[in-house]
Amino acid sequence: MKSGFVAIVGRPNTGKSTLINSMVGQKVAITSHHPNTTRHAIRGIVNGADYQAVLVDTPGMHKPRTLLGARLNEVVTESLEDVDLVIMTFPANEKIGAGDEHILQILKDLRATKIAVITKIDTVSKENLPPRLLEVGALADWAEIIPVSAVKGIQIDLLSNLLSKHLPEGPKLYPEDQKSDQSLEKLICEHIREAAIQGVREELPHSITVTIDEMSKRSNKDFYDIHATIHVERDSQRGILLGHKGEILKNIGTKARAEIEALIGTKCFLGLHIRVSKEWQRDPKLLERLGFME
Repeated sequence: MKSGFVAIVGRPNTGKSTLINSMVGQKVAITSHHPNTTRHAIRGIVNGADYQAVLVDTPGMHKPRTLLGARLNEVVTESLEDVDLVIMTFPANEKIGAGDEHILQILKDLRATKIAVITKIDTVSKENLPPRLLEVGALADWAEIIPVSAVKGIQIDLLSNLLSKHLPEGPKLYPEDQKSDQSLEKLICEHIREAAIQGVREELPHSITVTIDEMSKRSNKDFYDIHATIHVERDSQRGILLGHKGEILKNIGTKARAEIEALIGTKCFLGLHIRVSKEWQRDPKLLERLGFME
């Protein structure tokens, strides 16, 4: 039996969360076209016939402009400590940039085995893929270089099976039926945040975070009551999320409730409230209260 931890790193928006969801076979990390959607080191668990790989989905490394941004970079650095493998993602439809080179400098001193994964291969022609593989191959001493499409499921099984080749001998770290180490409350917060950031302006997603105020199961039936707060930084952002006569907030609740009910396997009431927590990304006390300084 083999087991171990696998950190998935890369620039923002390179397909890390989509990749981990595809490998786990279940949605454990929210996805968005907005960069830096992932804010915590999220663990997804892949169980094979003779191995268990704990995938750590990390925030995309970037030049921080806020205290939250600096904290996200710290999350990545902490996630790289003591992992057995590192997967670095490179989108097939983007060129190597300064962000990639910055991450490669960090990886250079790690003892962990390094695997390069070329993501989003469904977005490029077959003729354009080989040059991309050669370009990435020249960047480091990779144990493997694997092109995949998480959206189409292309070579995902191959990547999962290759992990067992490089993992150390060891027992299972989690029960076989467990897919993630996140608490139910944190997963619910993430589903609400995902619904809230869909279709909003570029600057707004970074200002949104979610907390659970109350969650309880009704005593006489299999039904949950969930009350949550969506935090933004400015009054104008509250107006955007609220919408005309509350229509946007209502749509957020409808989308999030569908995802939450699929997650918990039963019906629920979801009550959402928007609160202006001014400049929370730059306020150490607010960041701690919102769970980012753990």
